[in-house]
Amino acid sequence: MKKLFCVLALLLVLPRAGAVSARAAVVIDADTGETLFEQNADSRLPMASTTKIMTALVALGEGDLDRVYTVKPEYAAVEGSSMYLKAGETLSLQDTLYGLMLASGNDAAVAIAGECGGMTAFVGKMNAKAAELGLTDTHFDNPNGLPSDTHYTTAHELAKITAAALKDPVFRQIVSTKSCTVSGHALSNHNRLLSMYDGAIGVKTGFTRAAGRCLVSAAERNGRTIIAVTLNDPNDWNDHREMLDAGFAQYSEVTLHTAGDTIANARVFGGDTASVPLTAKNTVTAYLLPGEKEKLQRVRYGEKICYAPVVKTAQAGSVEYRLGDCVLGRDTLVYGGESLLPAEEKSFVERIMERFRN
Repeated sequence: MKKLFCVLALLLVLPRAGAVSARAAVVIDADTGETLFEQNADSRLPMASTTKIMTALVALGEGDLDRVYTVKPEYAAVEGSSMYLKAGETLSLQDTLYGLMLASGNDAAVAIAGECGGMTAFVGKMNAKAAELGLTDTHFDNPNGLPSDTHYTTAHELAKITAAALKDPVFRQIVSTKSCTVSGHALSNHNRLLSMYDGAIGVKTGFTRAAGRCLVSAAERNGRTIIAVTLNDPNDWNDHREMLDAGFAQYSEVTLHTAGDTIANARVFGGDTASVPLTAKNTVTAYLLPGEKEKLQRVRYGEKICYAPVVKTAQAGSVEYRLGDCVLGRDTLVYGGESLLPAEEKSFVERIMERFRN
């Protein structure tokens, strides 16, 4: 009965059938990859300028973001959306990434590819990265998303690409920037959700006639980040707000431990007790999906043995709660008891300290 109730509760918060107008859509947890909602999420479709998420991810992996280059005429001659590069001007790779992700510059994409090994090599790196991420329904023909018969992904795999990119703090900073000026180029982020949705942190818009309106968004609340993707969606802004709300509604606050709880015990050498408890300094909660608490791994940091004297409430390490590579909670551990030296071994100073404590 309890299982049936949980299923019904999830159905109530998910977007209603027909409420998402996208040809394909998905919502995932950015840290665990858990799918929170999907609609034709594994259908191969063109993705327009959301391609540039992978372009940025590969460029960030190349490093040397401060390297300054000179814009070649072929970079500035690309059709479509632009950061308006001019042949002969100089700027850094990092500045170009801002033009790529905020202004959706096709010129920026070509410049990045050209400065990171050349177009053919760079597109090869994009496909190699897709393979590294385990993607089997994604293929890139260019770094900007202009139409091509063999340039495609799925909503689900595009969400996975975004999750990988969001692990890079530079990428996260770039896509969350609403506007900036770099190397004389005034840029405004095309992603309206940065102003429309509480907790939004990016990521990328896209449009071609072949792909329709494409949108990837991410938002963070209560320490959890989720990603929403729609491909070919005429109502993407509204759909994303509903999808993100429905995703966050699936999390609930769970107490991981209470202040004073015994987390572990430490063996004591040379004291009047063989061990002392290690207790939590604070109450720790986390927002979890159903079933996640049972999957958490509790990891303790600090010495497993100690030497007398042990002072109660002194810091004794820390504890983390992990779900895979994601840390969902942490706390300081303190000694929950004391262990004194036997009377005949106490130094004068130790006896004075004991008298002071009493």
